[in-house]
Amino acid sequence: MGRPTIADIAQRAGVSKGAVSFALNGRPGVSEATRARILRIAEEMSWRPHSAARALGGARAGAVGLVIARPARTIGVEPFFAQLLSGLQAGLSAQAVALQLLVVEDTAAEIEVYRRWASEHRVDGFILVDLQVQDPRIAVLEELGVPSVVLGGPGRHGSLPSVWADDREAMLSIIDYLAALGHTRIAHLAGLPAFQHTQRRIRALRDCARRLGLAEAVSVPTDFSDAEGAAATRTLLSRPLRPTAIVYDSDVMAVAGLGVAAEMGVAVPGELSIVSFDDSVLARIVHPALTALSRDTFTLGEQVADVLLAAIAEPATRADVQTPTPRLTVRESTAPPTLGRVPKSV
Repeated sequence: MGRPTIADIAQRAGVSKGAVSFALNGRPGVSEATRARILRIAEEMSWRPHSAARALGGARAGAVGLVIARPARTIGVEPFFAQLLSGLQAGLSAQAVALQLLVVEDTAAEIEVYRRWASEHRVDGFILVDLQVQDPRIAVLEELGVPSVVLGGPGRHGSLPSVWADDREAMLSIIDYLAALGHTRIAHLAGLPAFQHTQRRIRALRDCARRLGLAEAVSVPTDFSDAEGAAATRTLLSRPLRPTAIVYDSDVMAVAGLGVAAEMGVAVPGELSIVSFDDSVLARIVHPALTALSRDTFTLGEQVADVLLAAIAEPATRADVQTPTPRLTVRESTAPPTLGRVPKSV
């Protein structure tokens, strides 16, 4: 049997479809006895309102959309996204709102999904992640008029509210710590260069290099994957004058880099210090355990959900919420540098 309809309920109750609509929507026009009978039959038939039809009638869809333009394989192994999604769903579920997730190949495909879902009234709002330099998605979401929240900042998101942490301050805390240990040759395995947070971290390292007088400070863009993290680490450690510390933009890349160091006979932390920009169980269970920036990503997801639900309830409101800056948790992967040498065999 297919999904029960209002016509099915009307036939069983012996009333018109209009009477069923009045009863199900709590509107006057039917007696209380008839209303009770219709509601009982609807429950027996496991009838639920069709979200698209309700949206076309002005009702909410009861769902929000998250579209991510990254390789699906990369997303699948990212603990950050797993915790973020868990927090989002927890915050939304408290208001009986669902999370509709789709992974696409690029920004053009992401924008097409926004337009399609908005026209079909599939969602009541959008969550925008991976904020880009001169991001074209901001204007599209403003044009569509669907409540949306940006994860990232600070500022410059048109009329859209945002939830953000200070990536620059977080990176400065890492470099200041490594410099205090005595490191002067520091490498940074960054994420995708189109992302605003990637550019803020790159600029922070460059500014630190000038302020602290570092001998070398280089940022190498990657796609956040373990494969590119490993390949870039291998290249850096094969140089005649290699870095004594590497900062990774994700814990997946940091763990891959740790594996490459072991493969090449580079002792961590004796010859190489490793820091991860993300902290998760991955950073804690490897040996040596990784020094990392720690924050409650689950709570971050809940905060994003709260801001979006508020924007849906009151579209005219706009909030920019700064979350606590991630704090450095020092573990066994960092130490003062010793004079390194290139391994005999790579």
